[in-house]
Amino acid sequence: MPQKETRYQQVALELGHQIEQGVYQPGEKLPGVRRLARQFGVSVNTTLHALEQLEGEGRLTARPRAGFYVKAATTPIREPRSTETQGHPQAVTGQELVLRLAWAASRPGIAQLGTAVPHPSFLPVEAIEQAHGAARRRGGAGLQTYEFPPGHFELRRHIARRMMDAGCPVDPDEVVITSGCQEAIMLALDAVTEPGDIVAIESPAFYGLLQGIEAQGLQALEIPGDPETGISLEALQLAVEQWPIKAVAAVTNFSNPLGGTIPADRKKRLVRLLAERGAVLIEDDIYGELGYEGERPTAAKAYDEQGSVIYCSSFSKTVAPGLRIGWAVPGRNLDLLNFGKFATNQAAPSYPQRALAHFLAEGQLERYLRGIRGRYQTHVARAIEAIRRRFPAEVRVSQPRGGFVIWVELPEDVDALQLHETALGQGVSIAPGPIFSPSQKFRNCLRLNCAQPWEDILEPALERIGALLRSGAS
Repeated sequence: MPQKETRYQQVALELGHQIEQGVYQPGEKLPGVRRLARQFGVSVNTTLHALEQLEGEGRLTARPRAGFYVKAATTPIREPRSTETQGHPQAVTGQELVLRLAWAASRPGIAQLGTAVPHPSFLPVEAIEQAHGAARRRGGAGLQTYEFPPGHFELRRHIARRMMDAGCPVDPDEVVITSGCQEAIMLALDAVTEPGDIVAIESPAFYGLLQGIEAQGLQALEIPGDPETGISLEALQLAVEQWPIKAVAAVTNFSNPLGGTIPADRKKRLVRLLAERGAVLIEDDIYGELGYEGERPTAAKAYDEQGSVIYCSSFSKTVAPGLRIGWAVPGRNLDLLNFGKFATNQAAPSYPQRALAHFLAEGQLERYLRGIRGRYQTHVARAIEAIRRRFPAEVRVSQPRGGFVIWVELPEDVDALQLHETALGQGVSIAPGPIFSPSQKFRNCLRLNCAQPWEDILEPALERIGALLRSGAS
């Protein structure tokens, strides 16, 4: 017995050395237990003891039914500070800058770290092509007709099933198919607000939400966000007591861009707080199915007893951005969203709806998600480690538990807008912090998309950004 214990400690020591030497990178999966046992010439039990020791030391993390993964560096990087509120509602302007940035970044040969769009190599391209073929063979004349709101029934039926995983038992007729999550958010804003109304937002906020607020002539009230727990309920409580807030819009799970997830008890408090005030929660849960470990987090919609939450999501982050298929579960605002969808563009495209219905019916999404979650975690961990080594020591980086974007807080003297321009000239696109705030805050912050091939795109791009920061070219 003592001899076996000594041997597993030796195995742990050797594996730890390999991790230190970069044989296994942060976020990478180790070989299976049996394979490691063969490599070290020991029993499976001895190998498991060694892995458990490394896990106890904080060097590995175990994922259920997936194996052991290397954790981030032993020298941890600090998370961004919780943000501060602006203090008063204001009009949103200048969001046309986002479109200009998108045009510039879409040029051939640009490393796309600025848009939150997975590289095609991360997407189930072949499976979606097969689903389109099946839809074409089975669709017949139905492919040539409108799928008037609320949309294709079979797709809505499968979405209703998936909503159960988020704690939301809904009827298919409560689901409205939209052209992406962005349209769902726009329809929600249009349904519950009038020009000049106040919408409270987590700060920093997804710039697509800011575009919607600007387009509809609304005022935004920034509420502090936390990289761990999301929007501050304490600050929101004070805000609703001071201002006539019509709606609150927030990404509740693995938020974009800050990365926080509102804990379940705080989601419940959030829904209750707004219901008491007669305000609507517009919940963006587009990243909810991309958690790295454990159960899928519940949606705030799960605690909605009065139908006052408008739930919005899409398949853009989990299947294919180009399909432009999202959905809303509007609660008591169902009729308004159905009419708004019809008045805006009559219907979402029929072909993608039917293809997605087939994709879901065949269980393809669940199989795909089981693999891609770990891959996203790996790339996020490796990106954080690269930033730790190559960026200035003062840098802070979010450490989300899901999704594929990270928020980077740079030294205070760095101008992220200037850094964007300089990096773009060297073939790298980043998303500068000011586009995530109606008051142009976060001047020294940026958001990075980690869903890019590591060796060909992500690692070289991070090296270039680090070099620019070290040279003071920002």
